[in-house]
Amino acid sequence: MRRRFALLSLLTTASLLTVAPMPARAAYPSDLASWAMDESPGAHWMSDSSGNGLDGQIGGEVGTGLTLNGATGYRFDRLQPDTPPAHPGHLVVVPDASALNPGDRDYAVTLRLRTVNHFGNIIQKGQATTGGGSFKLEIPNGRVTCSFRGDRGMLKAIAPSAINDGAWHVVTCVRVSTGVALAIDGRRVAGRQGWTGTIRNNWPLTIGGKLDCDQRTVGCDYFAGDLDYAKIQTA
Repeated sequence: MRRRFALLSLLTTASLLTVAPMPARAAYPSDLASWAMDESPGAHWMSDSSGNGLDGQIGGEVGTGLTLNGATGYRFDRLQPDTPPAHPGHLVVVPDASALNPGDRDYAVTLRLRTVNHFGNIIQKGQATTGGGSFKLEIPNGRVTCSFRGDRGMLKAIAPSAINDGAWHVVTCVRVSTGVALAIDGRRVAGRQGWTGTIRNNWPLTIGGKLDCDQRTVGCDYFAGDLDYAKIQTA
């Protein structure tokens, strides 16, 4: 319940990127996908508890069923950047579903993470040149960055401070009609005004890095750290 109200508060904050009133539809966020990441050791499937059946395939290199300072979650080991070969087993892959596309809706991605590393793509649907747009949360230089790219352009919100301190942090990225906002541990830290336009592609959603990469011409940008849960909400 606290997470639901936190999201509502952030959506309201995001709407205040401009003086325009909050769209009425954003008053009641609903879970599109909710991944608790509490599967047992050796699990192959990540379960979606939202009721929408958006389960994901867990790669063989992802640690599951781990007790992480009281939380049960996934561990993604560090891989040397831009060093072949690619490691598709490092990813959790949720098959493409039209429901996962932001479209032109208000859209929020929330996750709880901890890391001592300073790079990697955490969650994304599509990549930089994907037709139909894309969205992504990454952590270059330990600073969380969220971006949404649609048919009207890209907006990016970049945290002013690094969070790769080994402590747990809750990160939420929101795209609404007035812009993009980023919150860390319930506090808004960054935002950009504007409208990305529609985002709709036929790519799977990946957690832990890129899907289409070879570590030679295209780096896989693998995330290294722990995840407790991830959630996508729309309004």
